[in-house]
Amino acid sequence: MNDIETIKEIYRKYWVYLIEKDEDGLRSLMSKDYYLLHMTGVRQSVDEFIGGLLAGTFNYYSAEHDDITASVKEDTATLTGKSRVIAAVYGGGKSRWKLRGDFTLRKENGVWKLTSSRASTY
Repeated sequence: MNDIETIKEIYRKYWVYLIEKDEDGLRSLMSKDYYLLHMTGVRQSVDEFIGGLLAGTFNYYSAEHDDITASVKEDTATLTGKSRVIAAVYGGGKSRWKLRGDFTLRKENGVWKLTSSRASTY
């Protein structure tokens, strides 16, 4: 599998792990310095984000991917994923969202890791 396909697969796994609330799976995809910038403007470290997921602040039920694009430049990459998601966040009810995730990645010891993501809608 080439780097672009590997990175696209990371995005697909990211959503599976979010839905399953799989902490080990998520951590396997993320660098130690990973952070998420929510649509609300809140910036969370990997520990804060996974803590919120496990505590039920973020609940993801399904994700259907409309588009996944990636580009690689040496040991860094960018990824944009557009997915239709059913989620309940921050105490709200289940809603359908068209979520766009803009990710950065870095190759660490030959393995691609997510270093940041920024959530928005499309």
